Amino acid sequence: MQEFKATAKTTQKMTRDGVVETNQATGEQTKKSQRETDDFSGDTAESMTGKALDRAATERQRHKAKKRRKKANKAAQKAQEATGKQTTRLQFKEEERTDPELAKYVKKSEKAADKLEAAREKIPKQKRIKAAREFDEATGRAKTRLYFEKTDKPPNGKLHHNPADRPMREIKNYVHGKVGEVEKDNSGVEGAHKSEKVAERAGGYASRKLKEGYRSHKLKPYRQAAKAEAASQKADTNYLYHKTLKENPELACNPLSRFHQKQQIKKQYAKELRGVGKSAGKTAKNTRKAAQKAGEATKKTTDFIARHWKGILTVGVFLLLIVMIFTGLSSCAAIIQGGVSSIVGTSYTAEDEAIRQVEADYKELERGLREEIADIETDYPDYDEYQYHLDEIGHNPFALASYLTAKLYDYTREEAQAEIQALFEKQYTLTLREEIQTRYRTETTTDPETGETATEEIPYDYYILHVTLTNKNIETLAGELLTPEQKEMFDVYMETKGNKPDVFGDDYATGTPGSGEYTDYEIPPEALSDERFAAMIAEAEKYLGYPYVWGGSSPSTSFDCSGFVCWVINQSGVGSVGRTTAQGIFNHTTPITPSEAKPGDIIFFTGTYDSGSAVSHVGIYAGNGMMIHCGNPISYASVNTPYWQSHFYSYGRLP
Repeated sequence: MQEFKATAKTTQKMTRDGVVETNQATGEQTKKSQRETDDFSGDTAESMTGKALDRAATERQRHKAKKRRKKANKAAQKAQEATGKQTTRLQFKEEERTDPELAKYVKKSEKAADKLEAAREKIPKQKRIKAAREFDEATGRAKTRLYFEKTDKPPNGKLHHNPADRPMREIKNYVHGKVGEVEKDNSGVEGAHKSEKVAERAGGYASRKLKEGYRSHKLKPYRQAAKAEAASQKADTNYLYHKTLKENPELACNPLSRFHQKQQIKKQYAKELRGVGKSAGKTAKNTRKAAQKAGEATKKTTDFIARHWKGILTVGVFLLLIVMIFTGLSSCAAIIQGGVSSIVGTSYTAEDEAIRQVEADYKELERGLREEIADIETDYPDYDEYQYHLDEIGHNPFALASYLTAKLYDYTREEAQAEIQALFEKQYTLTLREEIQTRYRTETTTDPETGETATEEIPYDYYILHVTLTNKNIETLAGELLTPEQKEMFDVYMETKGNKPDVFGDDYATGTPGSGEYTDYEIPPEALSDERFAAMIAEAEKYLGYPYVWGGSSPSTSFDCSGFVCWVINQSGVGSVGRTTAQGIFNHTTPITPSEAKPGDIIFFTGTYDSGSAVSHVGIYAGNGMMIHCGNPISYASVNTPYWQSHFYSYGRLP
């Protein structure tokens, strides 16, 4: 009996664990490859997430590196193109160099060409062996001679890929994955692992920057050469353009022809420069010809327009009428819609109640600052003297509303709290500085035996606390903290007052105080005999009727009370006080009695508003009980009214 051995049919299949062979009869699977099977049974969700994040970070870095390589290769290609071009120096005749109309452009062209040649000299050089065949007449034979040729070294800005980079990334990912599996069990291991990742990223970043800096340094001569070549081409084109204008003066009166001609010269000159094997002289010659042709063509066009100007004008008017009719039919609705949009786009978007509540919150912050300054001597009692250098505390409410609308667009009281707190900290800066002076006191002693007295100067420490408050108004901060688009919207809101000029009540109903109508006063001639006062009043009267603007200190922004007086003092030449507050101006003057006051002295008031300092308002005394000051608006006013008498503080005289 013959025996037959059955052979089971098998199939092989590639899986993530390698090649697996399956017996179709028994279903038994046998692993054929030597690859180790990944065991994911112990992986938690956290460890698998960590591995995925590590791989994602690696891929991001690889993608960024690829973009950097493409950028570097592109820069190298541009540098290669720049060094491959020949220098095209224009040749000038002696009459062109001495021509007053062309000498300036000739000089610029030659200067640019010199810079181009100097830039190309700095390009690294290389030597290549060349072979040349020479015929020896004596022997009747030809022989080959080898020599070195010095050429520009081509730029090399390519990023070379490290073959070990991919295996190293895989190893690091594997190690980080294994550590991530157990790091949750030990906070020390977790912290060390995170620190290691940060160090790896920092090291990779530093390495990339070093390589990029090295490549940039190597390519710098080529970039400089390309830049110098562009400047040289521009100077040459400018010279050729003015030369053509000189040869065709009738073209100078037509802007259209001048523009067309310059573009033609530039186009032709660039085309000649792209040509290979053409000399600089031939290039310049061809460009001159192109410029001449362009001038002739433009001249023909100009002559045609001059001969047929009536017909051309008639056709133009007809076409314009057709365009206006069709545009008018389709734009009526757009005009209405645009008008509504412009009103909406220039209005405060927050509710009126929210705007007023936020304004009250900001004033509360300012009140707290005043209380802090008032308590300085209580909180710091051990000083012999306190010196205050305080800016005024206050703000333009429309500036605050405009800033918040530009920054937040629409807001509620709660949504604006973080923003107004940050703005307040930027606007006001309170600093305390201690100064210790060595002073002396005189002590007298008496000798009990002789009865003689002696005086002695005893040194002691004198402690002064300087309290300084700076106010950087919101209008200035808007230019620093807002984006350009937000700043444009801020300016629009300030101009329109958000289309809500009465949102803060009657006191601010006109936006910035001041209607432009002012009280005038005729200065007595004898008062103008004082040159200092005459200079001050001449400068001050330029701004009669200017509105009051909080924080304003120049004609471009208008003024507040202290800004106006500072401007007059500084610009009239009678003194220099910079830009300070009413209190600061008072500190700069010498106090005098009312009976001593004369035109040109400064008058100070107190308690006109809650300023946080003794002096809150200031004006310039003009004699006969009159002053000029920045009120509502800049105007003359009597200082003998009950209001000003109740708030009078002092007169002061400038040094």
